Amino acid sequence: MEKALQTMIDNMPEKTGKSLNEWKTILKEKSFAKHSEGVNYLKKEHGVTHGFANTIVTLSKEENHAPTDLVDQQYKGKESLLPIYEKLLLAIKPFGDDITITPKKTTVSIIRKKQFALIKPATKTRIDLGLKIKDKPTTERLQNSGPFGTMCTHRVQLTEASQVDTELIDWLKEAYEKAV
Repeated sequence: MEKALQTMIDNMPEKTGKSLNEWKTILKEKSFAKHSEGVNYLKKEHGVTHGFANTIVTLSKEENHAPTDLVDQQYKGKESLLPIYEKLLLAIKPFGDDITITPKKTTVSIIRKKQFALIKPATKTRIDLGLKIKDKPTTERLQNSGPFGTMCTHRVQLTEASQVDTELIDWLKEAYEKAV
């Protein structure tokens, strides 16, 4: 994936008329509330194709928020939840080297080819772990997706690191294996 992205960045001046840094400068002058507004602006005002516009907007946002900053912000005032978050990442990483961990403003997406888990500090005392495991029945612990809607099929509420147990890791592994 990173090689394809680098190729896209290298081809940007030829294909779009400007380098990534030039596009970032243009986007800094504008203030878009939504990702799609930035993409549409580049497409309509500058004739950039959708793929390049999406990449430019995504990479210009990444500069504004380093992934660690995003995680720090999510857990500000919820520091007691960090051991749960860290234990989840430790449990997930051995599944394979094809996993991408993508911090966003309020969640952290765990992606293989598709997103298979979502970590969200829901309250000061609870992390909601969203899982995507189609056709898996819910249980008292493995609940329906709740506030995650269609992004996930299930939700597990975690209040302490010891809840990242064999059962939960098995569910994570199942979600990972189906994310192809």
